[in-house]
Amino acid sequence: QEAAASLFPALSSPFTSNTGLQTGIMTVTDHYSELNDETKQKEEFRNYVDSGRQETVRRFYRDNHIHQTKDFVDQQHERHLKLDKKMMSVWDAALLLNEVVDDSDPDTEYPQIVHLLQTAESIRAAYPGEEYDWLHLAAFIHDLGKVLAHPSFGPQPQWAVVGDTFPVGCKHSERIVFPEFFEENPDSVHPIYSTENGIYHEGIGMHSLTMSWGHDEYLYQVCKLNGSTLPQHGLDIIRFHSFYAWHTAGQYRRFMKEGDEQSLFWVKEFQKHDLYSKLPEKPSVEKLEGYYKSLIAKYFPPLLSW
Repeated sequence: QEAAASLFPALSSPFTSNTGLQTGIMTVTDHYSELNDETKQKEEFRNYVDSGRQETVRRFYRDNHIHQTKDFVDQQHERHLKLDKKMMSVWDAALLLNEVVDDSDPDTEYPQIVHLLQTAESIRAAYPGEEYDWLHLAAFIHDLGKVLAHPSFGPQPQWAVVGDTFPVGCKHSERIVFPEFFEENPDSVHPIYSTENGIYHEGIGMHSLTMSWGHDEYLYQVCKLNGSTLPQHGLDIIRFHSFYAWHTAGQYRRFMKEGDEQSLFWVKEFQKHDLYSKLPEKPSVEKLEGYYKSLIAKYFPPLLSW
């Protein structure tokens, strides 16, 4: 643990004392069928200027942008992708998130399982039917990689778990949130990593990029290495949903190849529900548990290595 701790300066607890879930209320699917002008407006989301959590979010991104280097990401792959931390089901992983609040998120202070159900029910309302059940499940599990912030996974600061993601090994885009903090990142002066394409070439394909380390990449690898049958579009949602510089700002398109446009479509569709479902209403966990457990059984083995 001393070796692991040396990788992460100024660790702070990722947990809050805010626990408990309300049950027995209307589902988010019902709510999203009745959205009106009184709900939070789109321009109010992802407010990195004057939100109520501004200082917490700003400190988070300073640490994230300074320490997320190519070497750091390679170290985390070696450390975590052995999948030797524990065996547990997908649902049990969701329950581990009950006390986690994402310090990078200016829009919500709810436990993460609430956000999972909000997102899944929102996209389920937009894409109902069994043919889209993979999309419902991808939405429900998309943030499960945040179990990395749980103490049982070892010392891990939030800047190495959550937040917007970006490719490492090439020049950082100015469209990444708080780009000024990259000035202190060692890769910004690296003779190769600081160049426009870095270790990549145009048309290499989005799947060939090495992404900054966090819950997105971790869960993507957990799914692949445990033999999930979730379709590739679902896996792409998991891996790239925090890659806002690509799916929202239009950056890094030079690396796309044939097939990536379709992946981008589904990531963008998902992103609407991931972001704009963060509303005050809490979904009923006990009412929705049966449906999502049935999807988990369809696309995953009973126990996964984490």
